Amino acid sequence: MNEELLYFFYDLGQYLINGITQGSIYALIALGYTMVYGIIKLINFAHGEFYMIGAFVGYYLVISGASLWIAFPAAMLGAGVVAVIIERLVYRPIRHAGRIAALISALGTSLFFQYLGQGTVGADPKTFPPVIEEISYEWGEMMISNIQIIIIITTIVLMLVLRWLVSSTRIGMAMRAVSFNHDAAELMGIDTNKIISFTFFVGAALAGAAGVLVGLYYNTIEPMMGLMPGLKAFVAAVLGGIGIIPGAALGGLVLGIVENLVTGFWASNYRDAIAFGILIIILLIKPTGLMGKNIREKV
Repeated sequence: MNEELLYFFYDLGQYLINGITQGSIYALIALGYTMVYGIIKLINFAHGEFYMIGAFVGYYLVISGASLWIAFPAAMLGAGVVAVIIERLVYRPIRHAGRIAALISALGTSLFFQYLGQGTVGADPKTFPPVIEEISYEWGEMMISNIQIIIIITTIVLMLVLRWLVSSTRIGMAMRAVSFNHDAAELMGIDTNKIISFTFFVGAALAGAAGVLVGLYYNTIEPMMGLMPGLKAFVAAVLGGIGIIPGAALGGLVLGIVENLVTGFWASNYRDAIAFGILIIILLIKPTGLMGKNIREKV
């Protein structure tokens, strides 16, 4: 193998490592999108702000002296509680008012949190404390840090826990029942309001976890940080198949890898454009997403 080809594979490996890391973050956020859509057919464009809230909860706990073992679950809890409050005050009253009303409310909620964050904590970026000493491991010209390993492993663990929760628990069975048929679930005695609130909580908790992981990885957080990752996570959810939990995970990983390959081998200017280009292509070619199936509905 000549030297030029060897370095090409080194670059490819590095971009794949970076892409899997970034894709893990997208996957955690996308899971919340797809869970909420699967339950009540709502595209919650405020979901990116739960990611931001989780990052700031973790940040303020860490700078106050709390360990990461406390700050991480507290960030998940904080983001989840805020999501439950928003579901109760904003989304529940208009649940039967149509999708347009819900969509406009979600956009308004997103803007509310963005500017509330700027008004309370300031618009300047905050430096996330280095609670974990970064160590890099090299193989040839490729490098992976312990922070990247933590992000990937944490994402896998959280996804496995979510899979267990949805497929092997009583509340998971109730979630699947509400997703399949809301009215039939109520007739079977399921409190659909509680299940919907719980779904919001779990989805936002995963986004909050992603916020802390991003703080560890990039060392910077700010009130507008949820805007672009939130939109890209929506693209990831659509790419994998909106409403399908494994699809959200797959879409996040694919998007992260494609972004880093385009940035590395082509031009970094197209990093954001490629995500929305993928959205347009998937809607034109396979609107149901990579793992979605066509379902006929009577009108």
